[in-house]
Amino acid sequence: MRFVIARFPFDLTRSGVLESMKGIKPEHASGESVIIGRRTYPVKQVGQVITRQDRRDFSAGEVLRAMTQLGFTCRNPAPAPTQVLTPLQQASAMLGAPVAGILTTR
Repeated sequence: MRFVIARFPFDLTRSGVLESMKGIKPEHASGESVIIGRRTYPVKQVGQVITRQDRRDFSAGEVLRAMTQLGFTCRNPAPAPTQVLTPLQQASAMLGAPVAGILTTR
C-alpha cells in the first residue's frame, strides 16, 4: 500500500515491515507503540527504520495510521482518569479527615 509519511510516498507491505524490523532491538516504549511479531516497538522507532528518516521529520500519527492499515496492533496508552472531589470531600481532605463518599471520575 502507498502511504505518505513526512510528505514522501512509501510503498509498504506487512511482510516488508516485518522484514525491516527483523533483528532490530526494541527501545523502551513508554508511549504509543506497535506490536510487530512478538515485540513491542515505539512508533517513532518503527517510522525511523521503515522510512530511513529522522524521527523529527514525521509524526507518530502518520506511522500509527500506516501500521494500523497494514494490520499491526497499535497501542496508545490512555491517560489515567482524574479523580474529581465534591466541595465537601475537598474540604474534608484539606482538614486531614478521611475522604468520605464515592470518588467519581471524569
